[in-house]
Amino acid sequence: MTAAAPAPHTVLGAGPAGTALAAELVRRGHPVRLVDRSGSGPAIEGVERYAADVATPEGARAAVAGAAVVYHCVNVGYHLQVEVMPKIQEAVLGAAEREGARLVVLDTLYPYGETHGAVMTEDSPWNATTRKGRMRAELDARYLAAHREGRLPVVLGRSADFVGPGVLNSTLGGAVFPAALTGRPAPALGDIDLPHSYTYIGDVAAGLATLGERPEGDGRVWHLPTAPARTTRQILALVEERTGRPLELTVIAEPRPFGPFDAAFMAEYAEMFYQHTEPQIVDSSAIEQAFGLAPTPLEAAIDATLAWYGELLATRR
Repeated sequence: MTAAAPAPHTVLGAGPAGTALAAELVRRGHPVRLVDRSGSGPAIEGVERYAADVATPEGARAAVAGAAVVYHCVNVGYHLQVEVMPKIQEAVLGAAEREGARLVVLDTLYPYGETHGAVMTEDSPWNATTRKGRMRAELDARYLAAHREGRLPVVLGRSADFVGPGVLNSTLGGAVFPAALTGRPAPALGDIDLPHSYTYIGDVAAGLATLGERPEGDGRVWHLPTAPARTTRQILALVEERTGRPLELTVIAEPRPFGPFDAAFMAEYAEMFYQHTEPQIVDSSAIEQAFGLAPTPLEAAIDATLAWYGELLATRR
C-alpha cells in the first residue's frame, strides 16, 4: 500500500513574506502550496503555485483544501484594506475551520497605535485610533476569539517594517536601496534620528514557519524575531558604508508624494505617519526564548538586501 502524501502547508499571499515563507517551509521539508490570484511567478523548487481569490468563500476553500497548516500572508492595496481585509478574514477563517487546519496569521504593529516611544511587547495595550489600526485590532480580536471558542487553532505573528530581498513597498525597500546603488535621491520619512525597528524578511519567514510547526504557541500574539532597534539614520549609514557613497536624502517630514510613494498611497498612509514621528521599538524576546530563534543582525540583513537589489538593477539595464 502506498503511503498517503503529507498534507501541504498552504501559504496565502505571494508577496515578499509569503514567498520567503514558502521557500523556508520547503527548506524544512514540508510540501508547500503558494496561493495568489494569478498563480504565476518564478518557479520555486518544491512549491506548487495555485490561483485562487481568497476574498471569496469558494476561493478560500479551494486554496486551503487538504492543508494541515494555513499561513495568512495576504495583503491588499492601502486604499482597499479597511474594506477588503475583513472579507478575506471571514473567508479564510471559515475555510480553514472547515478543513480542520491550523491558521498562522502574519500581523502588523497597527493595533498598538501610538506608543509615545514605549517598547512594544506582546502585553502592550491595543490603543489604535486610526481606521487601519482599529480594523487590524478588530481582526485580531476575532482571530483570537475563534481560537478560544474552539473553532480552530490560531496564532498571530507580528512584524515591524520589512527589510530584505524581495521587499519593494517598504520604507526600507524600493525607495532606498536602488537610490543607494545608483546615486539618486532617497526619501527619509519623518524623524530618522528616532529608534525604529525593522524585521528582516528571512526572520519573518523563520518565525512564521516555527509557529506553524509548534502548536504549543497557539492562541496568542507573538512578535516575530526582530533585531534591536537602531535609528533609521544609523541603518542608512550601514547602507552608505557598504555602497561606498553617501545617500542623497530627501526628508519627508509630513505625508506627501515622493518617488514610489504616490499621492494616492500617501493620502491613505497619512494616518499611519505617526510611526515615523515617534520611536518604534519592538521587543521579540518572547519568541526568541520560547523557540530558540535569533534575529538576523542588521548588518547581514543590509548586505543581503543590497545584493538582491544589485542583481535586480542589473537585469533592468
